[in-house]
Amino acid sequence: MKKIFPVFAITLIIAFGSLSANAKTITKSNSIHLALNFQNNSEKDKSIGFHQELKKRFIQGGPAFMGIVLLCLILGLAIAIERIIYLNLSTSNTKKLVEGVEEAMSSGGIKSAKELCRNTKGPVASIFYQGLDRAGEDLEAAEKAVIAYGGVQMGQLEKNVSWISLFIALAPMLGFMGTVIGMIQAFDKIESEGDMNPSLVAGGIKVALLTTVFGLIVAIILQIFYNYIISKIDSIVNDMEDASISLMDILVKNKK
Repeated sequence: MKKIFPVFAITLIIAFGSLSANAKTITKSNSIHLALNFQNNSEKDKSIGFHQELKKRFIQGGPAFMGIVLLCLILGLAIAIERIIYLNLSTSNTKKLVEGVEEAMSSGGIKSAKELCRNTKGPVASIFYQGLDRAGEDLEAAEKAVIAYGGVQMGQLEKNVSWISLFIALAPMLGFMGTVIGMIQAFDKIESEGDMNPSLVAGGIKVALLTTVFGLIVAIILQIFYNYIISKIDSIVNDMEDASISLMDILVKNKK
């Protein structure tokens, strides 16, 4: 009996220690889960709060001016995306095309070079085709064709880009107009009440500033797209000019 008691006591101590360790582990695990859940909920609340706040501010700005500013953003982005897609499709490997035309002229003549340009996409290939089509007459006619069709291709590259610049200028102007109208309404309230109470004019001034903020945001977004499109057009036009000079050199070389 005396031997059994110490064994029993040791067993109870080990069991109690295990329970205490498990309790601490469970408590720590629960604390970690609660902290993670709190953090996730806080991030979720922040995300939802931003969108709700943006929606709230947009509605407070009024449908008259905010709707027009939003329309400027939608139309401007639609034109910008269409231009970016078109310009990316118009980009081609000009160096490879020039080498291919030179090889075709050496092996198969103008007809073979025209066939190569016909099967190649891009404004440079179209300019090459027009120049080669007039190369049978003389070099001056080919040069005039290259210059004329180069202007046509440049016009196609710049198509509808002026609308983006219009929306860039129009969005802030609409915002400023909303600001002026909001200030007029605020002063009308002061005049009608006969009291310079800040609560009377705070709403009108807030709406006035919101229209300006959203107008400037739209202008900034569209300006970024506009600058990218202009730089892309300039790059393609430079390739067109370099390739046109190379084409005339090839024609002069094969005329000799």
